[in-house]
Amino acid sequence: MDYRAEYERRKTTPEGIAEQIGDGWQCVTDAAASIPPAIIEAIGRRCEAGQLKKLTMHGLLDLKPNAVFAHPDIIRPVSWFSGKSAKAAVNRGQADIMPCYYRDMPSLYRDYIPADAFLTVVAPMDKEGYFSAGVTGSYSGALFEKARHIFLEVNPNMPRTVTAPKIHISQVTALCEHAAPLPIVPPAELDEISRTIGGYIAQEVPDGATLQLGIGTIPEAVGLALKDKHDLGIHTELLPDSMIELIQSGAVTNMRKPIHRGKTVCTFTFGSERLYRFVADNPDVEILPVDYVNDPAVIAQHPNFISVNGGLEVDLYGQVCAESLGTAHVSGTGGQSDYVRGATQSKGGKSFIAFPSAAAGGRISRIRPTLNPGALVSTSKNDVDWIATEYGLAKLRGKTLSQRAKALIAIAHPKFREELTAQAKAMNILI
Repeated sequence: MDYRAEYERRKTTPEGIAEQIGDGWQCVTDAAASIPPAIIEAIGRRCEAGQLKKLTMHGLLDLKPNAVFAHPDIIRPVSWFSGKSAKAAVNRGQADIMPCYYRDMPSLYRDYIPADAFLTVVAPMDKEGYFSAGVTGSYSGALFEKARHIFLEVNPNMPRTVTAPKIHISQVTALCEHAAPLPIVPPAELDEISRTIGGYIAQEVPDGATLQLGIGTIPEAVGLALKDKHDLGIHTELLPDSMIELIQSGAVTNMRKPIHRGKTVCTFTFGSERLYRFVADNPDVEILPVDYVNDPAVIAQHPNFISVNGGLEVDLYGQVCAESLGTAHVSGTGGQSDYVRGATQSKGGKSFIAFPSAAAGGRISRIRPTLNPGALVSTSKNDVDWIATEYGLAKLRGKTLSQRAKALIAIAHPKFREELTAQAKAMNILI
């Protein structure tokens, strides 16, 4: 096959791709940096011109506003984990939600979603006719297999990564070229509370531990507090900038991992220009499908696995909500539960759910007798391990309900402790 000739035969413009989208189609994008801005905007212009009807657009972790959310009369977005625009659209009643764990997304697409088109950003074609999905493993491989039509936005700024899913030119319906900058997410601004919590958790991390750090200031603070550790490993859903710093400081070697020894494993990444340069053609970074990376059985194979994720509130039973404020949508379940379960099944492993003790300028306790009405349980009381606030750590796993309540009240903001104690007694929790 003359790969370059096939490339030119399939090459068109973003508008040319948008013209191939049919009425009523179910279209899919993957996470963050893989969302194709030029194709999406071209579809939006067709919507504005009244040339499309009733599209469904499935997506994950939108980082920038785009046309998916600008035409609620034509495009029905389905958020599998929400960024800012999807969150707002859901709460306006203009977008739907897919309840799921991140690890299950590939099988859900294979088994339940009739994907008419997969739209994604890729690195330029190699000499053998393959395109790399770049910084996103996630469920791209499943959509390369499943989708009836595959439309690529070829971006020279997308780094080619060694193990990310690949698609051959012979399988591509059409492609366009668009040299857009990749999304740059500035480092989290760490406050004193985040640094304090990060320090508490870092004290529990032994040399040789394998890490997963979630999204947010506290996981970032944990990462930055670990630079004096030795022989750490990385097996994580998201590879953030703080982990790149750990690798470059020498704290991470990945040499004590029983699997993927010497390799940093993740399922997707986004962040700084430095991060994108670091992963490009780096044989020591493995970007793999999420149904493998987030599998609790795979996670648990690593001794001393340390998982750090955020939460919005926890009740005295140990139920954690990390995805809604009452009935108001915030994000999604993601991989938190998988890493909680995998870490607790790891020999010597620990899972931390971390957040400031109070919200709304100190007016609301994040540790509550019961979750707010309508709040969704992201991590169950049976799986939860450690809770962390700026007032310390509470070990919940293996503790009775009464013991849990006492431990949680001890790390609540001091001005709420008396009230929490009274409410716990009224609920017959403290005995």
